[in-house]
Amino acid sequence: MPDLFRRRLLQAAVLAPLMTSNALFAQAPSAGRIVALEWLPVELLLALGITPLAAADTTSYRQWVQTPALPADIIDVGLRTEPNMELLTQLQPSLILYSQGYGPSPERLARIAPGMGFSFNDGSGKPLTNARHSLTQLADRLAMPERATHHLQAFDSFIASMRQRFAARPQPRPVLLMSMLDSRHAIAFGKNSLFLETMELLGLQNAWQGETNFWGSAVIGLERLADIGDAEVICFDHGNEPMMQQITSGALWRSLPFVRQGHFQRVPPVWYYGATLSAMQLCHVLDRALEPA
Repeated sequence: MPDLFRRRLLQAAVLAPLMTSNALFAQAPSAGRIVALEWLPVELLLALGITPLAAADTTSYRQWVQTPALPADIIDVGLRTEPNMELLTQLQPSLILYSQGYGPSPERLARIAPGMGFSFNDGSGKPLTNARHSLTQLADRLAMPERATHHLQAFDSFIASMRQRFAARPQPRPVLLMSMLDSRHAIAFGKNSLFLETMELLGLQNAWQGETNFWGSAVIGLERLADIGDAEVICFDHGNEPMMQQITSGALWRSLPFVRQGHFQRVPPVWYYGATLSAMQLCHVLDRALEPA
């Protein structure tokens, strides 16, 4: 067990006996003892300036999300779909945050600590707008409403500055945002996605006009990329270098119009199903990728 992880776990164990179960449920949640079982609530906490005591699947987080970064000593409680319930109990969290419909049922989690669930998409097709509401709700639960207000004001100022930055440039081609899932399939983003809502705020046109699911994404065969017209194609990496080398060396890939025209770029990961911090990271990535030569 790494030293940083051991130290964090020991600190949790030392503090845990100081709280009885009844006190834990009666008091307002302690910000230092919150566990997040999914990456959306992890991001909401970090946006409020709070580091979770523990989170799920931190190794994959560092591949698929990266930014905002997690501290090295954060406790990992296992898979997002199947967290270690025994470890969760030992940690005696003040609050367990989860994504609705993902992982253990709220009833199971409630046996350990109070819980609070969040949805990526509330059915409006506006995940970023929904994330703003979620952030405010979490801040209210933690009696920190001013932190949400401050963050959202900073976010709005950032988006306004980025929109002006893009408006001052020549209008770019439509942008296709995607990532490789395996040697034959990619995921693309369009209607109902965090990425599309963010791009619309920046005045950018999305190149993916095909079908999407409730979360704004579509898993497609690589051959469908041949239908993409004159577009800038931006591909998010996620620690998949060997797979990318295999794909980009193939005849199908080399035949794609945007590849032949030199309109393909690989960029660092941005979490597809995040909140305001992911939207800000997307803006930074797009700013660099679409900067005029």
